[in-house]
This record gives sequence, C-alpha cells and structure tokens, in this order.
Amino acid sequence: MAKIGIYGGTFNPIHNGHLHILRQFMEQLSLDQVLLIPDRVPPHKPVHDMAPAEDRLAMCELAVGDMQGVIVSDMEIKRQGKSYTADTLQELKKQFPEDELFLLMGEDMFLTVEHWYRPDVIFRCATLAGAPRQDGNTQKMEEHCLVLQSLDANVRLCHIPFLPVSSTQVRQYCSMGKSIGDLVPAQVDRYIHEHHLYGL
Repeated sequence: MAKIGIYGGTFNPIHNGHLHILRQFMEQLSLDQVLLIPDRVPPHKPVHDMAPAEDRLAMCELAVGDMQGVIVSDMEIKRQGKSYTADTLQELKKQFPEDELFLLMGEDMFLTVEHWYRPDVIFRCATLAGAPRQDGNTQKMEEHCLVLQSLDANVRLCHIPFLPVSSTQVRQYCSMGKSIGDLVPAQVDRYIHEHHLYGL
C-alpha cells in the first residue's frame, strides 16, 4: 500500500513556499508520491490576476522538474466547472483503491475544510494533513484537530517551518517590475517573463 499526497491549489503562480511545504510533507509523512493538482476554477475564493489554467499547469511542471515522486496532474483543469476537492478525491480513490491518500493543506484551508463541498466525502477518502502558517503557533490548529476528529476525520498536524512567500506577493512584484528571482524557481521566473504574465 502506497502513501499518496494530494496537493491542490490555484498555484497562481507556484512559488518556493509551495515547494518547501511539499518537500516537508513528503518527508514528515513518508509519502511515496505526491500529486500536484492545479485547479481550473477555485470554489472558495475569487482570485484576481488569474493566469490561464494552461500556464499555471505549465509552471507547476517546470517547478517540480525532476523532483522524485512528484507528478503534476491536469485532472481538475480538464474537468468543467468549479474544482471541488470532494470530486477529485472520489476520482483518485477509484484510481488508487488500495492506497492511503493524504490531503495536504496549509492552516487557512485546514481551519475551514469542514465547511467545504461534501466534507463527509473528503473525510472518508483521505487523511487531512495540515501545516501551520506561523512557526510555533499551532494552538488553533491543535484545537481544530479535535473538531475534525469529532466529524470522523483522520488528521495529522505537521510542524513545518513557515517560508514567508505568497502568490499574491509574486504577482505584486511582477506588476511593480521588481525581481521575483528569490520567490520562484528560475524556470518559473523565465516562463512568467516570456509569456508576459501578471502585468509583465
């Protein structure tokens, strides 16, 4: 039985913080594989300056490169309509019926997941693995673990050092003409400039 991580998001664009948390989740949970899944239409929040889905997918593929055990999936981009995690997990559970799935998420997502579309399906299909936004400040997440467990969710809290980089910051730097070389992998930096994304 393999342990497979599911790491979804808009990745608008993918940045060094995403890659940092991905590596840490893989190490701390001893994951055999991670599926990196950019969404087509995020159901929970409007995102301004959204790059086309095909560009975000391409940047994800460039960012992970030859990273061992990481596969970029276009399953949500190919699906029409909003990208619901419950639908994705159901589909993956059919593909990997014998394997253990872990839904990888940051603090904001972890604290709201019970309010998502069909949370019972999410809890049934995958273990929730969360990482705090700030170093050492895990009280809120620890308390929320109890809430989720009372709803029959399996949860794991991973203590991952926080790397203060965000997609919003990358987009803002691009619009201001500032260098993003320290925020994203070199291949992603080059792709953004070549395709004139985020106001460049």
